[in-house]
Amino acid sequence: MFKQKVLPPIIFLFLLSGILFIVSCSGKNDTGDNKKLVIAEQFGLAYAPLQIIRADKILDKELPGWEIKWEKLVNTASIREAMLSGNLDVGFMAIPPFLIGYSNGMKWKMFTGLSSVPVGLVTWKDSIKTLSDFTDNDRIALPQPGSIQHMLLSMAAEKHLGNAGYFDNMLITMAHPDGMNALLQKKDVTAHFTSPPFIMQELKIPGFRLILNGKEAAGSDFTFAVGTVTDSFSSKSPEAVAAIINAIKKASEIIKNEPDRSAEILSVEYQSDKEEILEYIKRDDIIYSTEINGTDIFIDYMKKSGYVKPEINFTGIYYK
Repeated sequence: MFKQKVLPPIIFLFLLSGILFIVSCSGKNDTGDNKKLVIAEQFGLAYAPLQIIRADKILDKELPGWEIKWEKLVNTASIREAMLSGNLDVGFMAIPPFLIGYSNGMKWKMFTGLSSVPVGLVTWKDSIKTLSDFTDNDRIALPQPGSIQHMLLSMAAEKHLGNAGYFDNMLITMAHPDGMNALLQKKDVTAHFTSPPFIMQELKIPGFRLILNGKEAAGSDFTFAVGTVTDSFSSKSPEAVAAIINAIKKASEIIKNEPDRSAEILSVEYQSDKEEILEYIKRDDIIYSTEINGTDIFIDYMKKSGYVKPEINFTGIYYK
């Protein structure tokens, strides 16, 4: 099983700064005049509107004559690197990884919301009832350092245990499907901080339970997934940015008004039972919307805790 030890925030950000500098110096980030658009998403139902867009070719209709390529990447580190190197124009991710990139000099903006979904920390271990029950022998799977799951866990650790880095040496980096599979084995991974559909699937298993949810950690609701775009692409192709926003609106309406057909499409994507997916997308706590909420929650916490540079002014993070 692959394990990656999480670095303390200051060391992690120092290394990330160097990586961003090197990659940005070599990045092309040039779309030219060939009307090409490359978009990256990640795993989970938080990205369902993008899968509907692909299945119904909504964006192809919005942008006739464009070459549109879709990528599925394992985490936001991969998305950031691809955007810096000029191989990716648009990436969908959570707010904290975007803020880390922006703090370290990335030329990009958030241009749309995508979803708000329930996230949380699930365990199978009988001895773990609260956050304070975790020991150095436990391992918590999440997508990567600096992910929204990492930030929410750090927020909760500071709030309940008085130490934001309490869990850092327990974390291992895994994509959500791998994290779920590892959790089900009941061996090395004792908890998984995850999102739909994985969190619902895990909690249906007898003996598996939720230790912490995202809203409790953050203290408020927040947008889980947002769309980000490089300044280079958005300045050259504003019509494409507008088309993506419009496509997300249309796809979100399809999920709302045609849940059965949407579940059919998504069940193929997730290789899951259609009725199970239908149950999930009809939940009140799964919302697909272009609105972006909760950014200040993460900015305030990440500045205070050293995950982003405290002197950075984040007023320019939105595409207009």
